[in-house]
Amino acid sequence: MGALSGVPLSVLDRSRTRVGETEAETLRATVELAQEVEALGYKRFWVSEHHSVPGVVGSAPTVLAAAIAARTDRIRVGTGGVMLPNHKPLVVAEQFGVLESLYPGRIDMGLGRSVGFTNGIRRALGVEKDAAEDFAVQVRELLAYLDGTQSNQVHARPGEGLRIPPFILAVGEGTAIAASLGLPVVLAVRPGSEALLEEYRSTFQPSASATAPYVVLAVTAAVGETTEAARELLLPEAWASAYSRTRGVFPPLEPSVPSDLTPKEQELFENALRGQIYGTPAEVDAALGELVRRTAADEVLITTNTYDRKDLLASYAALAELTG
Repeated sequence: MGALSGVPLSVLDRSRTRVGETEAETLRATVELAQEVEALGYKRFWVSEHHSVPGVVGSAPTVLAAAIAARTDRIRVGTGGVMLPNHKPLVVAEQFGVLESLYPGRIDMGLGRSVGFTNGIRRALGVEKDAAEDFAVQVRELLAYLDGTQSNQVHARPGEGLRIPPFILAVGEGTAIAASLGLPVVLAVRPGSEALLEEYRSTFQPSASATAPYVVLAVTAAVGETTEAARELLLPEAWASAYSRTRGVFPPLEPSVPSDLTPKEQELFENALRGQIYGTPAEVDAALGELVRRTAADEVLITTNTYDRKDLLASYAALAELTG
C-alpha cells in the first residue's frame, strides 16, 4: 500500500483557457473534466472565482457549479471559492440554497476573502481594497441566514435550514477565523503553514458545521511516466505566471515555453515551479504522503494546469490510483 492509500483526493479547476480555444469550449471542458474525475473516484470537484483575467473564465462559480452538478451523479460539487467580500451574504446564501435544493447532499460552500486585484475590477464589483477585513463578519452573517439565527428578519429562501458544508480558504489569519467559527479549513502549504495548522487545531471551537478540526491541503501536483515528463506538464502554467508578472496580463496556456526567456523571466519561471509536486507515481505518492503525514491533513485538494487536456486527465487518473 502506498503512502496515500485511503486519503481522499479532490480537484480544484480554475477553467484555464488554452491558446486557440474559445471561452465556451473552456467552460464545457471544465464540466467534462468533472465527469471524468467523478469516474476516477475523486471526492469533490470545486471551481473558482476570478474576474477580468484573460486566461481564466471561472468568474461565476455558483453558476458553473450548477452546470457541473447537473451533469454528474455522485461527486460533491462546490466552490474553491466564492470570494465573499465581492458579494452580499444573503445573495450567496440564496445561491447555495438553490444549489442544495436541486442537488441535495452534494454541494460544498468554499469561501475565500480575496477581492479584485486591480482598482478597476474592484470598482466594477463595488468593493474597496479593504473589504476583506470584514470577512469574518460576512461569514457569520452568511451562516446565520442558513441556520435561521439572523436578527434582521430577512430570510434566505431557499437556504434557511439547509445543511451546506462551509469551508474557509485560508491565507494567513483565515485559519484563525475558521477555528473561531468551527469550520473546515483549506490551506496551501507554504512556510509557516504548519504553525498555522497547529494554532487552528488548538483553538478550534466545535460548531454545528464541524465538531472537530478538518484540514484540506491544497497542492499543485502532476504525475507522468518520468520525472521530466511530469515537470513538463507544469511548464505552461509556470510560464503564464512569469508572463503575468512581467506584463501584467495572465495569458491563456500555450503548448510550449519560449526558448529565449530574459533573466528576469527565467527567475520568475523557476519560482513558479517551486513548491509544486511532480514526478512518477511513486515519487508523487511519497511526496504527497509526507505532506499529509507532516500536516495531519484529512484530505488533499489537487490543482493541475497543463495545455494538453489528455495529459491532464492522465495525470489525474494516475493520482487517483495512488489512493487505492
